[in-house]
Amino acid sequence: MSTILPANAVLASLAWRNETGYATMMFVISFLAFIAVLAWLGLLFGRHRFWHAEPRLHHDDVVLSDTPTVAAIIPARDESQTIETTVRSLLAQDYSGQLNIIVVDDRSTDETAALVRALIPEAGPRRTITCLLNSERPEGWSGKLWAVKTGLLHLEAEAEPPGILLLTDADIAHDRRSLTSLFKNMVNGNRDLVSVMVRLRNRSFWERLLIPPFVFFFQMLYPFAAVNRDDLSMAAAAGGCVLLKRDALTDAGGIEAVKGALIDDVALGRLIKSRPNGKNRIWLGHSLHTASIRAYEGLGSIWHMVARTADTQLDHSLLKLAGTIVGMITIYLLPPLAVLTWPLHQDAALGFMGLIAWLMMSAAYTPTLKLYGASIFWGPSLPIASLLYVMMTIDSARLYRQGKGGMWKGRAFRG
Repeated sequence: MSTILPANAVLASLAWRNETGYATMMFVISFLAFIAVLAWLGLLFGRHRFWHAEPRLHHDDVVLSDTPTVAAIIPARDESQTIETTVRSLLAQDYSGQLNIIVVDDRSTDETAALVRALIPEAGPRRTITCLLNSERPEGWSGKLWAVKTGLLHLEAEAEPPGILLLTDADIAHDRRSLTSLFKNMVNGNRDLVSVMVRLRNRSFWERLLIPPFVFFFQMLYPFAAVNRDDLSMAAAAGGCVLLKRDALTDAGGIEAVKGALIDDVALGRLIKSRPNGKNRIWLGHSLHTASIRAYEGLGSIWHMVARTADTQLDHSLLKLAGTIVGMITIYLLPPLAVLTWPLHQDAALGFMGLIAWLMMSAAYTPTLKLYGASIFWGPSLPIASLLYVMMTIDSARLYRQGKGGMWKGRAFRG
């Protein structure tokens, strides 16, 4: 009897501890689910309606009375698969003014430069094509921005340098009305910088799973409505297509002011909007017609694109990385897990809160899906994409600490 009583007491104590531990765990999970619901309410109603996937660049038939010369600068490194399409799409612009296309060959190892030079005879009235070989990148410059600087130096050597710059990537197929519409937006809004988030390719399975979420997260980080308000400090741009006044760039300190930025489009938007002279008019929107033609057939190519700069977005801070991981798990992963594991926990309140948060998440994602012509049935997949983006961000932090941050086409740059 003396042996049995202590044994029963130990078993009872263990059972009590297990019950208490389970109850504590469920309380914490339920509390986090409640936080997820509150977070989605805040995102839906308190983040400048970022999820509306607006505004968008519109085309109209209004004729411009004044169309100044525009210089398009295209940094290009090993872009033989896309550069011809990009240059030809600029040659076909309906812009009535002069358009000088400057391709800066960033020491390509393929036929990029030869393909550009072969297009020179196709330049018609009011169109020119110039192909420059970029010099060795100086210390502290990212490859892309040094190529932009090379193009700017070429312009500054002209007797009358163009006052309007079009900064665009070498994988963009511009709608023929794009430049005219961008310039109208600049003139009508008295703006110094106008940029559009071009349509990214959305064909393969991995593109359908991960590209619309990429756009969704970008809008959440930089709500376009907030970027476009002069009274708010929020600033960003979309680097694939930026129309910019050259004097505004000069007044802000030149491209040198952001020379080491890996996320160069956001840095450029901030630079222009924060100029000390009080003029900070910028505009960011979506384009339904101008598109990126870069293919992301597999997970690896999208992973590399995100891992290249994700840790830079967090300022290389382990504390911000930890906060991002906890936040993403709570807001995006916990709600569906609370729903899908209901047969195990059978907690009605937890399941209900998870379902509400998941439905709000899917509803917020729907306008971006429609922007990309994707079925709304992709909506519930956002948590899966979120998990992959968390893993990419962790990998980005690892790469940075191994000295491989900012790797792009064989070159690493610690921005």
